[in-house]
Amino acid sequence: MPALIEEGRAKVNLSLRVVGRRADGYHDLESVVAFADCADRLTLEPGGELKLTTTGPLAAACGDTADNLVVKAAKLLTDAVPNLKLGAFALDKVLPVAAGIGGGSADAAAALRLLARLNNLSLDDPRLQKVALATGADVPVCLLSRACDMTGVGEQLLPLALPTMPCVMVNPRVPVATKDVFQELGLRNGELLVGATSVLRAPAWPEEGGSIVDWVEVLERVPNDLEAPALRIEPVIGEVLEALRSSAGVKLARMSGSGATCFAIFGSPADAHAAAENIRRDHPGWWVHAGTLS
Repeated sequence: MPALIEEGRAKVNLSLRVVGRRADGYHDLESVVAFADCADRLTLEPGGELKLTTTGPLAAACGDTADNLVVKAAKLLTDAVPNLKLGAFALDKVLPVAAGIGGGSADAAAALRLLARLNNLSLDDPRLQKVALATGADVPVCLLSRACDMTGVGEQLLPLALPTMPCVMVNPRVPVATKDVFQELGLRNGELLVGATSVLRAPAWPEEGGSIVDWVEVLERVPNDLEAPALRIEPVIGEVLEALRSSAGVKLARMSGSGATCFAIFGSPADAHAAAENIRRDHPGWWVHAGTLS
């Protein structure tokens, strides 16, 4: 059987509200998630035992393959589905790790899609959905790999009709651990950050056909609640945001997820590419991608 290939597209949180921390310690979120046109590539050679090799410019940052979310997702699916066919995974790693863009989650989701194809499983198979959430909070939305309003701990997904938005993504090559950012946020078990009044006043997302201007107008009213605690942990995030916000043609700039990657939405692809070139020139050590979100 020929090798199977899937892309793990970068996830970008256009907004991220932390509703509160549940009694079990998990955080309830509400986030508009988009996906970028940059991605890791995962290949599956069917047959034999489960294994993973990593290549690509950022392979060294993946660490021990035994701890990789690709392997974790595959093992969990093996436990959930009797006689699951496996094989050898090869990951071409181009997305930064611990970067707030779900690189590891996107890779795990790509692995689940590959195993679903190999084993004739539907993507809405409840076993696949359960394994996705058990692998990580961002894996269910990455499994779908399309724009969604994500709520709960990541398990509730409402597809959205986003326009294609020119963007620049920037990471200062400083890893930021999600658990450290939530710890800095400092919510106690059972504590709410967003009250019922805030939920009732939350803006409605634009309908299908909404323009970039329509979306930016609404997103400006809904922040990323993890931006402030992440800035306290890694102040360089402020430098990234300043570089993006001072670019010509920028419509909205903020941090994605728990950082340190930040993004900016632009009015035109030309503005986005010009901004990216300027940032690469001024900060040659940073990871910079100019493309689109959708």
